[in-house]
Parts: sequence; C-alpha cells; structure tokens
Amino acid sequence: MTERTPAQQTAQQITSTLLLPYLNHAVRMYETSYASRDDIDAAMRFGCGYPKGPLTVLDELGLDAVRDQLAARYAESGDDLHRPAELLETLVADGRTGAAAGRGFYTYADGEVVADEESASADDRPELRHEIARVGVVGTGTMAAGIVQVFARAGYDVVFVGRSDQKVEGVVAGITKALDKAIERGKLDEDGKSAVIERLIASTEREALGDVDIVVEAIAEDLEVKLELFRDLDRICKPGAILATTTSSLPITQLADATSRPESVIGMHFFNPAPVMKLVEVVTTELTAAEVDETTKALCASVGKVAVSCGDRAGFIVNCLLFPYLNDAVKLAETGVDLTEIDEAVKAEAGFPMGPFQLLDVVGNDVSLAIQQELYAEFKEPGFAPAATLEQVVAEGRLGRKTRKGFHDYS
Repeated sequence: MTERTPAQQTAQQITSTLLLPYLNHAVRMYETSYASRDDIDAAMRFGCGYPKGPLTVLDELGLDAVRDQLAARYAESGDDLHRPAELLETLVADGRTGAAAGRGFYTYADGEVVADEESASADDRPELRHEIARVGVVGTGTMAAGIVQVFARAGYDVVFVGRSDQKVEGVVAGITKALDKAIERGKLDEDGKSAVIERLIASTEREALGDVDIVVEAIAEDLEVKLELFRDLDRICKPGAILATTTSSLPITQLADATSRPESVIGMHFFNPAPVMKLVEVVTTELTAAEVDETTKALCASVGKVAVSCGDRAGFIVNCLLFPYLNDAVKLAETGVDLTEIDEAVKAEAGFPMGPFQLLDVVGNDVSLAIQQELYAEFKEPGFAPAATLEQVVAEGRLGRKTRKGFHDYS
C-alpha cells in the first residue's frame, strides 16, 4: 500500500472530522425507523449527488472501526453527536461489522450486496391508486416552472397558476428555452417540443384547478401564505384530488389541518433544478391515506424521479443529514482550518461533488442558516446550534453566489 503524504493525511483527518457525525446521524435516523435503509442511502445519492449513501459507506469502512473512532471522539468532546448510536453498538456486538463480515446494514456475498429481508421486491413497486391525468401546479418561480416542465415532458396536461399574465408567460418562455436546448443536444425534436407546449395550460385564476387530479404548490416558504392557499385549494379542487406541497421546511400537518381532507395532503419535496435532480422526498403526515402515499410515489416513478419516504418533521431526510455536516464544517473553520483546504479535502477523500463551503454558497447562506435554526429548534440538540460564523456572514449580507460574496468571493 502506498504511504499517504502528510497533505493526504491532513485531508483524511479533515474529512473524518466532518463525516463521522454525519454517518452516526444516519444510523440514528435508521434506528428510529424514520426512513428505510435504502431510502436514506438513495436520498443522499440522488439529492446531493454523493457517490454512496451513508449506510453503504459505513459498511465499507467497517462498523467496528467507525464505532471506535466515534467513541474516541466522544470521550474527547463530550458532544452527544459523537456518541456511537446504540444500533451501531448492537450490530458490532452481533458481528455485523460491514461488507468484510458479509453483513452490516446490508448483506453481502463475494463482496457484493445481495437481497435480504429488507430489500424491496418487484411486488413492492407502487401503483397509481388514483387516476392521474391532469396535474396542477401553483407558482411561477424556478421550482414551480421546473415541476411544470417535468410533468409536461412526461405526458401530463399541466394547469399552472400564477399571479399575473407576465408571470405565467415567463414560465412558458423558460420551458420553451429549455426544450430548445434539449433539441440542440439531440434529446428532443420539434414535434416533441410542440407536444410539451400543447400540454401547458396557463391561468391566473386558481379556479382553473377545479378538475386536476393532483395539485402541487411551489410558492413562498411562508406558513401563513401556504395555509391560505390550502384552504382555497380545499374549496376549489374536486373530491379525491391530492393536495401536495413542495415545502422543504414547513409542517405539512398544519397545511393538512387547514383542509377538510387531511388524508389527501402530502409532501412532494422536489430538488432544484427539478428537471435535472432525480430525488423527490414523499412526506406523509399521520393522517395521509396509504393510497395517496402510494399514488404519489408511483407518480414520481412515472416522471422519472426516485421517490423516498419519510415522516413530517424538520429537514426530512436530506436536509436533516446535510446541514449539520455543513454547520460542522463552519465550526471546523472557526478553529483555524482554511476554507479551501476543507472544500478540497472533502471532494478528494469523500468524492462529494462540492466542498461544504462551495455548497453553502450555492444554497445561500441565509437559506442554510434558516434550515439549521429549524433543525436546532426541532431536535434541541446542542451540537445543531448554528455556527457563529454562519450567523455572521448572513448578518453581513454575504449570502453566497447570489450576492457574489459568501464564504468564497465570486466575480
């Protein structure tokens, strides 16, 4: 084995510092049955572009090795985020230490993952329990326009509602431009473009949503604004229509409570840009009907998306695992480690597409701070308290790429 250089050893240490709590958090998410093994891994692969999900990474590193590193970190820091998850201790005690042992979170034969009692089968494939022929979308921003494009390209008639003719015309113009680019790349022809455009039904009146089979709202992340919309959708939409929200942070249960049909309310958290990102987090409340959940997951599959299931709590899967790691990166930089060194270390050692500070600047540091504050409020975990430097850059207006200054500067 080639001996690692001092620089490589430093990069490995930086990456370990940030990834160990992230891996531990994923184990805790799984052990509480918040999400399945496969959905946790799929969420981080398709939602963040990571090469492997956290539970797969744990199996490859060895659960015993990770447990020992966490225990050492916990003895040093006293931070509960470093205390090895109980399930990690249990699996190690049972000899399920990962791929090398043939069993960890997954089951292995000759080093390859094989089906076990937790593996999904063809019989588990979701089916449309409600007929979905016409889709409604409320909103005209980037996310809403992307969702309109996704459904229209998949063959659905899409009624989309905006506040003005200018707003809805902007959606059509943006989709037309995207389709033209697809033609240039040889992924679409003029007939295909015309078919997509013909499926677009623009309106400035919510009443146009009266005959849709599902409506997806993608408006401002403001609870009062969304509550008003859901009350109105409840009045307008036909019986049996599914009411979905793309919220990434607000309580879906409260939106459901604003209607007379809480069993028909569900979360469909698309990732931006919606036409490109494969993941949709399908979020159920305690009152969401099973057939609504199954139909929504089947609908995701029909438009080429990967659906993962979780319950209604702050962060869902992706944000709940991602943002504490990003927050930890800021705290590590506060100890004097260079930002660029952290970014490059994580990309080189973990294979992540972006370093944490590059990603914070892309997401927007104000958005990142708001999400971290929500996680801290929900879980009451001291280690989730937003890093002081994150609060500082937001206070200074250094919000990232959109302001050309964040943790890094942009010309």
